[in-house]
Amino acid sequence: MQAEAKVTGDAKGPKAATSKTASDFSVEDYRRAYEEMLLIRRFEEKAGQLYGMGLIGGFCHLYIGQEAVVVGAQMAMQERDQVITGYRDHGHMLATGMDPKGVMAELTGRASGYSKGKGGSMHMFSVEKNFLGGHGIVGAQVSLGTGVAFANRYRENGAVALTYFGDGAANQGQVYESFNMAKLWSLPVVYIIENNKYGMGTSINRASSTTNLSQRGRSFDIPGEQVDGMEVEKVHAAVERALEYARSGNGPYILEMLTYRYRGHSMSDPAKYRSREEVNEYRQKHDPIDHVRKILLETHKVSEDEIKEIDKRVRDEVNTAAEFAQSEPEPDPAELWTDVVR
Repeated sequence: MQAEAKVTGDAKGPKAATSKTASDFSVEDYRRAYEEMLLIRRFEEKAGQLYGMGLIGGFCHLYIGQEAVVVGAQMAMQERDQVITGYRDHGHMLATGMDPKGVMAELTGRASGYSKGKGGSMHMFSVEKNFLGGHGIVGAQVSLGTGVAFANRYRENGAVALTYFGDGAANQGQVYESFNMAKLWSLPVVYIIENNKYGMGTSINRASSTTNLSQRGRSFDIPGEQVDGMEVEKVHAAVERALEYARSGNGPYILEMLTYRYRGHSMSDPAKYRSREEVNEYRQKHDPIDHVRKILLETHKVSEDEIKEIDKRVRDEVNTAAEFAQSEPEPDPAELWTDVVR
């Protein structure tokens, strides 16, 4: 993994921001990050179990390994800022503060889910938490997020739209149409590319002629930065810089988060296109949760008992969410019909 950020594009971009650096992350920040990342990890593990039991159907894309990206970003955001992403979206929902019970209920197709059991894994929303959805069409959320940024500028509300997409979506044409429009109108949007090195089953090296995705905005004069997406404090510092840049009226900013997913593309993917040794190396040397746990224990002298208490609290919360989801009713069959049909 890369320890230092690489900045490209307009030289005035990153220098225009004066936010914290990674070294400013406090022990309270690490505690919060640890608990929120662990919640995502345990939630996704439980979702994988329920999928194997046949309680979750359809597509299900797990976020295991990438937790530092969304948690670090969310910790840098203001309450008015919005989030929109693709189909690997459970982690984003939890990071915005959506109730794990409601998310799990939606995964299992229950009426108490965030989309009343009719959206499933890829299609949940929360106006209250400014989470504007996971989206199943590759790259579709990029143009939508750009539209949200246009609305922010039009309303002069000071909000920034964080628009997430993956390395696979980075080659979609609508992404570049969005880049052009965002720069042309100086829209307050931060594009976060979660580069986990594989778009479905294809390595980025086989699918992309240039693999430094932070430079994809160069022809539009959009500054870009590569960030170690496995270390939450580096993500936080980079997103703070980008948000300040966009919020100050300078237009869009691109952050490429260098991260890694441990599981296959979806639950139906055995991930035979990469070696077990590669996955184990990331788990053993770059795991984002282990990284924070080590800092809490060794640098900040947090006790093992406190860590164990956090672990228990998170596990109990996830188990409660799973039990709640399985006990809730499915949507009434009458909801299949619209008011127009009736």
